[in-house]
Amino acid sequence: MTDTTVLADKQAITELMYRYCRAVDRLDTELGHSIWHPGSVADYDDFYQGDGPGVIDLICAQHGHLLCHTHQMSNILIEVDGDSAASEAYITATLRLQRGEQLQQMTVWSRYVDRWSKRNGQWGLDKRIAIRDFDEIRNVTAMTQPTVSRRDRRDPSYGALTTGRA
Repeated sequence: MTDTTVLADKQAITELMYRYCRAVDRLDTELGHSIWHPGSVADYDDFYQGDGPGVIDLICAQHGHLLCHTHQMSNILIEVDGDSAASEAYITATLRLQRGEQLQQMTVWSRYVDRWSKRNGQWGLDKRIAIRDFDEIRNVTAMTQPTVSRRDRRDPSYGALTTGRA
């Protein structure tokens, strides 16, 4: 494999990781399902264990009850070996919810340890182990209310981006 091929493969996997974040933030289950290969498994410890697309369904259903949420990935390390790859990425999920009169913010810091494969020229996720490192919930006061952001396909990003759709 050439260095160029390895870099292209790493970029393709990184974009799938970002597509995951977009999918759960926009509650786009179809997009979220598209990152997983058939037969994939997801191990989110005590939150979920099952097939890959099933965790997308659960996350989007639960996030639908929240006011807003955002997910970011960083510190992405990927090792490519032909048509197989492994990765570790740090993820921060920040979620807002209303409990009675109190606005609360939950933040979860985790790592995703993933196994990927390239099938028919396309990278996809075969197995994810989600490791929650720590979390918190606290009372907050909002500075403003979002007016443009949407948690569905009406979000302005869907008009601007034509790739990364399911």
